Amino acid sequence: MSIRIGFAPTRRSIFSAPDARKYAGLIREKLAGLGVDFVDITEFNDDGLLYDPEDGVKIAKKFKEQNVDALFVPHCNFGCEYAVASLAREMGKPVLLWGPRDERPDERGIRLRDTQCGLFATGKALRRFQVPFTYLKNCRIDDAAFAEGIDLFLRVASVVKMFRGMRILQISTRPYDFLTTMCNEGELLERFDIRLAPLPMTELMDAVKTARADRENINATVSGIRGAMDVRVTDEALESVAALKLAMRSLADGYGCQAIALQCWDALQTEIGIMPCAANALLTDEGLPVACETDIHGAITSVLMQAAQLGAERPFFADWTVRHPDNEYAELLQHCGPWPLSIAQVRPALDVPLAFDHPGSVSALAKDGVVTLARFDGDGGEYSLLMGPARTVEGPYTKGTYMWVEVDNLDELEEKLVRGPYVHHCSGVYGDVVPVLYEACRYLGVTPDPFGITAREIEAAVRGEKA
Repeated sequence: MSIRIGFAPTRRSIFSAPDARKYAGLIREKLAGLGVDFVDITEFNDDGLLYDPEDGVKIAKKFKEQNVDALFVPHCNFGCEYAVASLAREMGKPVLLWGPRDERPDERGIRLRDTQCGLFATGKALRRFQVPFTYLKNCRIDDAAFAEGIDLFLRVASVVKMFRGMRILQISTRPYDFLTTMCNEGELLERFDIRLAPLPMTELMDAVKTARADRENINATVSGIRGAMDVRVTDEALESVAALKLAMRSLADGYGCQAIALQCWDALQTEIGIMPCAANALLTDEGLPVACETDIHGAITSVLMQAAQLGAERPFFADWTVRHPDNEYAELLQHCGPWPLSIAQVRPALDVPLAFDHPGSVSALAKDGVVTLARFDGDGGEYSLLMGPARTVEGPYTKGTYMWVEVDNLDELEEKLVRGPYVHHCSGVYGDVVPVLYEACRYLGVTPDPFGITAREIEAAVRGEKA
């Protein structure tokens, strides 16, 4: 998942122009060394720096033409807050505010840059322009905080990019008695530009018939499933899993969707006689997350989780189910089998689920590690993002795709889930992306709601304090 940065280093004329040019060059070299894709502004003046608002107009035009996803405005000396704020407001993209730490004053008491003071000025200007921004502490270019801050900001920009204009393929309605997965389609569009592509179950069935007729793709998909899983279902059921997977992929691509929310029971079983869990797992492993029970908010969360890891890790869609029988801080995360095969600790099995009689589920214990768990949800016009860290622990065997996780203060989390606006569904991803999600909320218009970690601890990580 590629993120392109608009690089606009800035200076002010009353401080050292040569030093500003020097530091802009050093930052360029560092970004290139980190593998960052950035668009530069060297052609607009001899310094290759932003300080003239008229240049800012041209820079904004170039950045838009180059499809930048975010802005990085390092203050190479004090900086020009008006030019920076004007550019940031015109772009409407995430903004990273930072400056390289100043040197010791020389023997005459002369200071060449005063970057920290400039950061204070630009922060106020951005507030006046009502531009949200991310702040990385005033550190040296070679400090670990800088590289880690750039990485975090790229992930934040990825989340914002995927959130705005997201399109979810909604296959059929939610199950009748699942009030938990209700959503306000109009509000999602009006507030967040998130669009649904709703289609009836009949359209999916037509796509399944078309997929069955493509014997080459069916045979290749069946072969791939046999290679990846222990198949404990009939050949007929296996072919239905393959056809469903190909059909959903085709529909999602045709409607330009980044995720699917599927009515996984019970109309589907009447139509083709299988559970869709294995098809969901295969699609999620391809980078197309699928949420069960037509959970639109769950599909949105899964896209955000994948974006927070820049597509390097696949999300898993889970139920909070029961407390651990022995560990007071642990909980079972489980679902019938939609988790990506890439996170399995053991070879997965294509089987029959716990609560249904139809084949098509996946059974596998997930691998050990640190995970982030989250849920985008809302009601009454207010939206928030529940987020927190967890770690896998040992626990009893159960059917489906599952893991036992331990969190700090499970009682607090349980109350959050009961009182809402959340439900029994969450999305998870391996790795700690809580700071990424928290910081992304500045740009999404969503309230961050952490568990197992305080807001103060998260904000310290965002600004690079721990590094």
